[in-house]
Amino acid sequence: MSEKTILVTGAAGFIGLHLSQKLLQAGYKVVGLDNINSYYDPKLKEARLDVLKNDPSFSFVKLDLVDRSGVAELFSAKRFPVVIHLAAQAGVRYSIENPHAYVDANLEGFINILEGCRHNECRHLLYASSSSVYGANTKLPFSVHDSVDHPVSLYAASKKANELMAHAYSHLYRIPSTGLRFFTVYGPWGRPDMAMFLFAKAILEGKPIKLFNHGDMRRDFTYVDDVTEAIVRLIDHAPVGQAKAPDATPDPGTSAAPWRVFNVGNNHPEELSKVVEILEKEFGRKAAKEMLPMQPGDVPATYADVDDLMREVGFRPSTTIEDGIARFAAWYREYHQLS
Repeated sequence: MSEKTILVTGAAGFIGLHLSQKLLQAGYKVVGLDNINSYYDPKLKEARLDVLKNDPSFSFVKLDLVDRSGVAELFSAKRFPVVIHLAAQAGVRYSIENPHAYVDANLEGFINILEGCRHNECRHLLYASSSSVYGANTKLPFSVHDSVDHPVSLYAASKKANELMAHAYSHLYRIPSTGLRFFTVYGPWGRPDMAMFLFAKAILEGKPIKLFNHGDMRRDFTYVDDVTEAIVRLIDHAPVGQAKAPDATPDPGTSAAPWRVFNVGNNHPEELSKVVEILEKEFGRKAAKEMLPMQPGDVPATYADVDDLMREVGFRPSTTIEDGIARFAAWYREYHQLS
């Protein structure tokens, strides 16, 4: 397998599409994997894939990561030098209603990825974690050097488990692994279950926007192009492990094993009310608002410390919320064929 070939799992997903496009533009060959499940409308996933299939350097494999033998056969045949694992069962609230989906996709699926990397000389595994791992933490901004031992949803717990599983494999088998804690990613082709898409849909349909915690919510909205730029820069920065003094307390963000985690966020939290105002301006309509209490598993604020990302690859996300929402709104109108 060429050193310029990368496996992207979850390629039919929101970040998967944008990342695959960026990798193809950078001259990589991309093998995209997805199971096209029905967590949200598969037509949107198929439309994303149609964009990618126009490039001869992209090939698609429809496969569920819980298919242990299927994953093993793919890795054995391709021996990917780099794996970017984005596939997962997403959603904090959905994890409360459907816990087994998270064990299957996020734990069983991830161990199959780790085993594939272990047996086929993968030189760098990058995988999606989440800002949700910070759970009950209240110290802002969230730092990778803070403990994250108090998740408040099963989704968050599954992502924390991924980081721990990756560390074990990095320690035992010296697989370089990098965890990516994404903070509220948004942009064109976004997920229908995310706030930006839900707000736009409600505004255009004249339905009330649901604002939890009575509207007192802040999120570190991160534009998808900033996210993919950070990932691509990290590809050639595989961790090598950092030696510690024998009596030193372990650092939650680094290790003597070739393992790291990074926050991938905008480093600038926004009030949800401001996001709604910008969407109202973009679509030329006022939103009705329904104020609701905090949802189980949710947190009032997220805010990413990205200093480690800046030091490692010299990159700090920079897209303003106004520019990002304008691009999202333009795509939304085009995709839904709105005048």
